[in-house]
Amino acid sequence: MLAFAQSALDWLETPLSGAARADLPPWTYWHARLMVFAWAFVMPVGAFAARFFKVTPAQDWPRVLDRKGWWRAHFWLQNLGIAAMTLGLALALGQGPMVSGAALAHHLFGWTLVVLGWLQFASGWLRGDKGGPTAPKLRGDHYDMTPRRVAFEYVHKTVGWAALALVMPTIALGLALADAPRWMALVLGLWTAALIAAFARWQLSGRCVDTYQAIWGPDPAHPGNRRRPIGWGVALPRPRGRDGI
Repeated sequence: MLAFAQSALDWLETPLSGAARADLPPWTYWHARLMVFAWAFVMPVGAFAARFFKVTPAQDWPRVLDRKGWWRAHFWLQNLGIAAMTLGLALALGQGPMVSGAALAHHLFGWTLVVLGWLQFASGWLRGDKGGPTAPKLRGDHYDMTPRRVAFEYVHKTVGWAALALVMPTIALGLALADAPRWMALVLGLWTAALIAAFARWQLSGRCVDTYQAIWGPDPAHPGNRRRPIGWGVALPRPRGRDGI
C-alpha cells in the first residue's frame, strides 16, 4: 500500500512531459501562480456571484429586495483578480521568447485576456448612477435603463463571459510550456469540471436572475421592467407562494 501511494505521488509530481524535473526561473512560476489565481479561481467565483446569487433560495423575494452580498463579492473578487493579473503580466514582460507555435498562442491568448480584463475594469466605472425609490434621487442610469446603462450591460456581460471561455485554453498552454507537474493539471481539470457542473445546475434551476428585478422587484411601474432583460439565460424570478424559485 505504501509503495502504491509513493508511486502515485511520484507520478503526480512528475512534469507533464515525463521528464525528471523542470527547472524554471522564478518569474515563470510566479507569473503562472498569479495568473491561475486570478483567472481560474478568483474571477470565475466573482462572476458566479453576480450571475447566480442576486436572489438566493432562502430570500423572501420580492418582499426582500436588493441584497448586496453578491455585488460586494463581485466587486472585490474581480478587482483582486485584475490586480493579480496585472502583477503576473509585469513579471512576464520581456521574458520567454516565442520559439514555438504553442508559445505564440499562449502569448496572444494571454494578451487578449489582459486586454479584456482591463476593459472589464474600465467598464465597471462607466456603468452610470443607480437611482430608484430607495436612492437619494429617483432618476438614475440603472433605474431608468438609459442608453448608457444598456450599453454597459451588453459590453460588461459579453466581454466577461467571453474572457472566461478563453481562460482554460490559455492556462493549458501555459502548463504545457512550463512542463508543470501533473498534479497541477489534474487539480485545475477537476476545478474546471466543478465550475461547469455548478454553472449548469444553477442555470437550469433559474438562479440567473435579472439584476433589475432583484433590486426593485417585478412591478411594471418601474421603467426597467418594461424591457427585456439583457443577457442570455436570464430568468425572471417568481414571488414566493407561486412555486418559489
